[in-house]
Amino acid sequence: MSSELIVFLVLSLVAVGAGIGMIFSRNAVYSALFLVLNFITVAVFYLLLGAPFIAMSQITVYAGAIMVLFLFVIMLLGAESLAPSGELPWQKPLAYVLAGILVVESLYLVFLQARPDMVVVAPDAAVNSMESLREMAMALFNQFLLPFEVTSILLLVAMVGAIVLTKRERAGQK
Repeated sequence: MSSELIVFLVLSLVAVGAGIGMIFSRNAVYSALFLVLNFITVAVFYLLLGAPFIAMSQITVYAGAIMVLFLFVIMLLGAESLAPSGELPWQKPLAYVLAGILVVESLYLVFLQARPDMVVVAPDAAVNSMESLREMAMALFNQFLLPFEVTSILLLVAMVGAIVLTKRERAGQK
């Protein structure tokens, strides 16, 4: 076995374990930290694929900025541990059905549709070059500047809304 395959298999186990830990953790902070671990393993997958820019973007944007925001809101709301919730009777059966569909689709894709020789890269595509990064930056700051700014404002409004709701709830408790 090659060393890349061993690294891939170990990271796959870590990613799946972190995902399972995130889902089954009763503490919201621990769930967020498991999600950070999962983001980091995905970034290493990108490095294995030869995409260092996307790997660093994954770490900076998701494991850095988004998770800091999540942890800030979790700590602000005081929702570290999950309260027993009154779940609806249809939630568990629906979750089992959707999980079964996901497993069937995954098995279908892995065993019946996986053909590595079908991967096609455009002959004129600049892969991992400074020119492709420059083109991506120009598109982000010219063509997609408005959606980028709207998303940042939406995150800011959500954070301020969480603060306002928390202050009102805590003021009503005293």
